[in-house]
Amino acid sequence: MSLLLTGKDYVPDGNGGVVVAEGGDALLNEVLFRLAVRRGSFPFLPALGSRMHQLRREKPSAWEGLARQFAVEALEGLEDVVVTGAEVREEGGALMVAVALLWQGGPLTAAVRLEE
Repeated sequence: MSLLLTGKDYVPDGNGGVVVAEGGDALLNEVLFRLAVRRGSFPFLPALGSRMHQLRREKPSAWEGLARQFAVEALEGLEDVVVTGAEVREEGGALMVAVALLWQGGPLTAAVRLEE
């Protein structure tokens, strides 16, 4: 169980609280958070987050392999989550990274937008 985030903010429930995510939604919420947050941005949790922001430093031909590697690193420790691939494309000056996952035997896709 976790609080649902959308666009870097909590989702209001209409009653003065926030929406609580459960099951697959909670997992996807956690995955998106770990992929979007820069690794090392939390001093007391230095391994939290990903290095996706480093993709721009590399050649575009290496982006997908590195994105997969960075996703595996960021999602380490999440139960029953297997990274099966990654796609990267440029869109309006940003990079869109879609990470393919297997969770409980079914496919999931988590997509994050990386601004310059």
